[in-house]
Amino acid sequence: MADNVNTTIENEDTVMFQERKRILFLGLPWTFTKYTITADLLTTNRGFLNTTEDDCYMYKIQDVKLTTTLLERIVGVATIPCYTGDVTDSELKLIHVKHAKEIKSYLLKASEAARMKRRTMNTMDIGAHSVDLDQDGIPDYLE
Repeated sequence: MADNVNTTIENEDTVMFQERKRILFLGLPWTFTKYTITADLLTTNRGFLNTTEDDCYMYKIQDVKLTTTLLERIVGVATIPCYTGDVTDSELKLIHVKHAKEIKSYLLKASEAARMKRRTMNTMDIGAHSVDLDQDGIPDYLE
């Protein structure tokens, strides 16, 4: 499915990777889940009779991990969990895909490039300090 493995970021509509979820019996693509990755979008299509299409913009992907079980390694597939800032699905999993290392590497590079292009960044509020306001609404450290 991903015969031309290309790691350069090109046009937004160019399909960089297209993979199918595979079953662990010999790694055959006998499922109805398809993953399509372009420079701007990660799309998951699921189902045969009732279909669901789920998109996540590349700039929302915050972290990518590669996991393989023993059986996945024997068959030559892996699972790629993508941690996103997307409200519909905070963890997208590309389950039992071939070329997983190339896809993971591409997702990391493309998500960083998309964040730079949109000039966005990921921040996390860890509650390191709280600002005390006086009765005028001015923070104490500015007085």
